[in-house]
Amino acid sequence: MRKNLFEGLEVTPAEHFKLFFYGAVLSVFHHVSQLFGSAEAAFKEFPFLVGYNNELADGGLAGVNSGKAVSLWIESFREWEPKAVEHLPIDALRRAAGLDHSAMILLTVIGLIEEDLRFGSIFETMQGTPGQHRVTPGLLNSWGRDEMNWSDARANLRRMHELGLVRVVNPEAPRLEWAMEVPSPLWDALRGEQNQVPGHGFRYRKADKLLSIDQLILTPALHEQVKAIPKLLVSGEANGVMVRSASRNGRRTLIGALARELGLGLLEVTPASVNDDERWRLVGPLATALNALPVIVLDLAPQETVEVRHLSACRSPYGIVAGKQGGVSGDGVEQAITINLEMPDANLRRQHWQRAGATDKLADLDGISRRFRLTAGNIHRAAHLAKSYAALNKHEAIVQADAQRATRSLHRQALDALAVRLSVSGDWGQLAVSEDTRRELENLVSRCRHRENLQAQIGGGKTSAGVRALLSGPSGTGKTLAARLLAATLQMDLYRVDLSAVVNKYIGETEKTLNLVLSRAEELDVILLLDEGDSLLTQRTGVQSSNDRYANLETNFLLQRLEGESFDGILLVTTNAAERIDNAFQRRMDVVINFSPPSSSERWTIWQLHLPPTHRVDMNLLEEAAARCAMTGGQIKNAALHASLLALEDGGIVTSAMVEAAIEREYRKAGGVCPLRRL
Repeated sequence: MRKNLFEGLEVTPAEHFKLFFYGAVLSVFHHVSQLFGSAEAAFKEFPFLVGYNNELADGGLAGVNSGKAVSLWIESFREWEPKAVEHLPIDALRRAAGLDHSAMILLTVIGLIEEDLRFGSIFETMQGTPGQHRVTPGLLNSWGRDEMNWSDARANLRRMHELGLVRVVNPEAPRLEWAMEVPSPLWDALRGEQNQVPGHGFRYRKADKLLSIDQLILTPALHEQVKAIPKLLVSGEANGVMVRSASRNGRRTLIGALARELGLGLLEVTPASVNDDERWRLVGPLATALNALPVIVLDLAPQETVEVRHLSACRSPYGIVAGKQGGVSGDGVEQAITINLEMPDANLRRQHWQRAGATDKLADLDGISRRFRLTAGNIHRAAHLAKSYAALNKHEAIVQADAQRATRSLHRQALDALAVRLSVSGDWGQLAVSEDTRRELENLVSRCRHRENLQAQIGGGKTSAGVRALLSGPSGTGKTLAARLLAATLQMDLYRVDLSAVVNKYIGETEKTLNLVLSRAEELDVILLLDEGDSLLTQRTGVQSSNDRYANLETNFLLQRLEGESFDGILLVTTNAAERIDNAFQRRMDVVINFSPPSSSERWTIWQLHLPPTHRVDMNLLEEAAARCAMTGGQIKNAALHASLLALEDGGIVTSAMVEAAIEREYRKAGGVCPLRRL
């Protein structure tokens, strides 16, 4: 009875790859010997083959004809592999792709140059193409059918190319001259390597590095649903899981827990394109080789739909993570379970802060949990930064100020390219407005503070935690100042959207950018200010041109995005022309506050707020200016600043003459006549 060549060898991924490698070397040696007429002639042409030949001889092939040696090698493989007790990447890929052992040796031949560059000189010589060191279909097709148990090389090459196991380096060349390679991430995985970053756009984590389902921080109802999913995946009732939520809200963590329950690692991939991308074709084979559950990370724009196809050469379930916007369709998601992961409430946030920061490191766990409405992932990032800020400030425990600085660092990373952070400070005493306006501002503060508890209070259907407020009135009446004071009162950051950076001439780009900035504001719990938003919120018009059609598309997108259940942040919109705002926007606003030009008593207050305490301005002049000069708050502030500037040039004390000159200047700028009798 013939003895198995590999008897006594431990069946490990590294040993398995090594034997396939030598099987490929044996195949090359056989065909080189045929080309040159004998093994001796082949050794003379390529001396490095002598070392490989000696190793093969020591492995039990001494004196065996090279053709029969390949057959014997493959037969030994078939008997030896079933003894494996751990995952073998090449065998797993072979089974998932429906290929035989000779096809996998063919695949290894293509990758030989990745292990030993000297094989490139053999391929160059055999192909007769100077400089072509990679193997081509023209060469391998000539090895297609012979006595060595090889199946049709042409069919195998076509199959491997379709599945993404091989890639063509020069697709512009004739097919027989294609230079083929095994993608580097896949080749490394076949070698048994488990790199954390297998290639661009990929990230791999081992099963023991993933959280278990019991460790997930979820609501009790959702926890029970997630526990039931692995059985559905194993039985085939479902073949995948799609998790939709805000970014950094535990989407991949949840799918990772499912992967661990199935005994799989997690392979995350961010494809440049789902429909036509080399990276997409590689997902299935790479996941199979790594024994991982592949998860596709989609970043969809509003009203964008992608078609997800079945993954090739992959028998495991799959995951998809996506935001709340956009659509996912295709045969790859027909049997997928969809989970909508909401923003964590105060109780869940408390658990995340506990896990990330340790209870003994947080001075006010409950206060911090209530104060910072962040996604799960951002809580963990903020907690890590907060520890550093606490150490920097020599705090024994993390206080709210440390957490505030940490979240502000996250804001800068995510929002500074999309919006401008405004400084916030002061209190409502700095704003002179009518009693009605002040009451509405107090209502807005209350709405913002209790936005999470409002749903429980009123009961019934779902109520969004979002707050949308419209601040309308003439320029200079205090709208932007009110936004700053609101942020200061709530101890939140305020970001103003730069419309020049948002509005794009290309179709759909404006909507994508707006969606991105709105999403970031929701995830990081900042107040977003759309200053002078008339250009984006105007009345929809009859379609007379393509410009009208695209403008209406932008308006429709915003209407949909600001819908009650679609927006969870705080958005302030200011406008100088409320009549231009589309009525549909007015209906979607939770609070509408009108800022009217200040009355004489309010103008008096504004003068007192902006003049330096040491001024020597005649009170009669200020009373007359407040009564007769119908200036806005912004104009009064500018006049006070100009008077202070004049004072710096002449002793540093603001006098009546300086105020008169400043008032006259404001009227001149506006093209009016100053009504002061003194002038």
